[in-house]
Amino acid sequence: MTSTITPDLIAQHQLTPGEYRKIVDILGREPTYTELGIFSVMWSEHCSYKSSRLHLKKLPTRGKLVVQGPGENAGIIDIGGGYVIAFKIESHNHPSFIEPFQGAATGVGGILRDIFTMGARPIAVLDGLRFGRLDDPQTGPRNRRILSGVVAGIAHYGNCFGVPTIGGECAFEPCYDGNPLVNVFALGIAKKEDIFYAKATGAGNPVIYVGARTGRDGIHGASMASAEFTEESKQKRPNVQVGDPFMEKLLLEACLEAMRTGAIVGIQDMGAAGLTCSTCEMGSRGSVGIEIELDRVPQRETGMSPYEIMLSESQERMLLVAEKGREEEVFRVFRKWGLEAAEVGIVTADGKLRVKQHGQVVAEIPNRELADEAPLYDRPHTPKPPALAAPRELPAADIQRALPALLAAPDICSKRWIWQQYDYQVRTNTLAGPEAADAGILRIKETGSSVAMSLDGNGRYSFLSPREGAQLAVAESCRNLSVVGAQPLAATNCLNFGNPERPEIMAQLVEAIEGMAEACRVFETPITGGNVSLYNETLGEGIYPTPVLGIVGLMKTAAPVTIPFKRAGRSVILLGGAGTCDTARFGGTQYAKEILHQLWGLPPALDMDYEKRVQSAIREIVGAGLAESAHDVSDGGLAVALAECGFGPAGIGAQIDIPSDLRPEFLAFHEGPSRIIISTADPKRAAAIAEKHGVPAAAIGVTIEGSMEIRQRGITLGSWELATLKSAYDGALESYVR
Repeated sequence: MTSTITPDLIAQHQLTPGEYRKIVDILGREPTYTELGIFSVMWSEHCSYKSSRLHLKKLPTRGKLVVQGPGENAGIIDIGGGYVIAFKIESHNHPSFIEPFQGAATGVGGILRDIFTMGARPIAVLDGLRFGRLDDPQTGPRNRRILSGVVAGIAHYGNCFGVPTIGGECAFEPCYDGNPLVNVFALGIAKKEDIFYAKATGAGNPVIYVGARTGRDGIHGASMASAEFTEESKQKRPNVQVGDPFMEKLLLEACLEAMRTGAIVGIQDMGAAGLTCSTCEMGSRGSVGIEIELDRVPQRETGMSPYEIMLSESQERMLLVAEKGREEEVFRVFRKWGLEAAEVGIVTADGKLRVKQHGQVVAEIPNRELADEAPLYDRPHTPKPPALAAPRELPAADIQRALPALLAAPDICSKRWIWQQYDYQVRTNTLAGPEAADAGILRIKETGSSVAMSLDGNGRYSFLSPREGAQLAVAESCRNLSVVGAQPLAATNCLNFGNPERPEIMAQLVEAIEGMAEACRVFETPITGGNVSLYNETLGEGIYPTPVLGIVGLMKTAAPVTIPFKRAGRSVILLGGAGTCDTARFGGTQYAKEILHQLWGLPPALDMDYEKRVQSAIREIVGAGLAESAHDVSDGGLAVALAECGFGPAGIGAQIDIPSDLRPEFLAFHEGPSRIIISTADPKRAAAIAEKHGVPAAAIGVTIEGSMEIRQRGITLGSWELATLKSAYDGALESYVR
């Protein structure tokens, strides 16, 4: 093996001089060009988490139901009855900026493979999306194109594969103009004894490549996702993979059937870093080596170099380790499903990744040093609070006009234009889909129970205070589950941040992780895995720090408690009370953003112990069958939440009167947590349950037909026809996209 590695080549592979010296020390020689490429992707931020690993250790990862925590393709928890669920969230931010359709589509494909490589059948997806401004004269056309492409890509892959997209979230901010965020959360189910791991064992066992052929798409995708965008970033389209959901569906069925033969020892999908990642990580986890012969790797293009084959991120591919002598059992299954399967190597006892082509060794690297001993950085993290002063005096509020304007705001308005492109009912397990309830709900037929899923994050809150913003994300995601009656059990996270080499950005990441860790301990939702996406910057302008939490909960299967009011004459209860607010805590609200066009201060204050008691109360109220409808108060505040409760098919609104001393706009639009709107035929029993948990549950009004009225101590703040509010809410996003 020869080498002609220059400083420019090292820099092009996004390796530092110090990292290159470490490579030389590991190998005891200069690396080959192929080895340089292998190290560059495995030591990229995307694959190695070299800036975040030190701090991710602060997260709680263990719990009585946790079967598998971080370190595998997906986390797993026990849901009883001999069954488990596997779930994970991933990002595909950079590819979705460069090529929105394929970037988003392959993001869905990648997370689905993470689920079924564990032996679980994927049954649901949620998406967390963030885009730039749609109405900006300069960036609006591009942002609308990205939005349309991303949604179409998610719909294409999920619909064709046959997995329902049952909910999600979507927000719009100027900071995402150059860096959209595409986070995908997937969940699958398996019998507990059918779990598989990405671990190679047994020297002499065959290594089998299955699925699509390897091409030149996606080469250096992991490295691209570990760097800021520049003016040349649009030239990186070849770094974006191309997906085929129909082949992935065949791959799913073939893999699950092959697993049932008992011939499979370990299995890993080829995601980021492709064949490189799957070989060295499986070898490292099993403390063994893997030797492969590239001539045997199915290829769809001629003349591919070892570098290209090892770094390709072509989709719909998996790597298996089978028991020696049982290869034909595996091949028979894949032939049945019309898929290629080729023995490309063997497990060895020397702990090395050895790559051959035409009988010659082109790369030979110790697995553990490559996969598990990447550089680890304790980067400087110096907090730099945003210098955003509050206005000296807030202008007088016009609640009557502000509510329709907020309901039409991009962050709040109905996302029907997005989710109507998704098949959210395929497989017939969806009990609550998009915008029906505060969480997506799936019936688990095998156990007679249901799983609820929620996805939450707020970049504005985290920009104002990363620690508090992360805590609020955990609290809201858990609250959304509790509102439908589910007990939150475990979480997965996606940490979207800017350049960690900037101390103020690294401080945001550290603060968010620490805040998340504290909240997850309080709400007893251990983190079972996740994703870190850094370098979300374009030309030096970073995104808001955006930690996103996906949390799963378990509940009895029953008719779900949904958002809309159902009948006139029911009592409306505000569980948790009207809350408190001051000017400093009002600057991150949708009212401040859309009406005042400002951002300042701190996010809403969270008392985690109080929040936990509110959630316990609503779960008991729902479990007792007392809530005809339930909806948490979040973006837009109380007035927006009340309006959303009125948008059901029955056309039932409410007449509300709240005895509060807050300023009218604070009362109507502050976004303090720990508050839930309930309609009930038995307010006394509901209030008694709330009192047992030490939280207020005052009756604040009554449901009525066709209109919404909000009063404060008898003084009318606003009165609206529901049809007018619903028109503003329903049609806004489509009007932006057209």
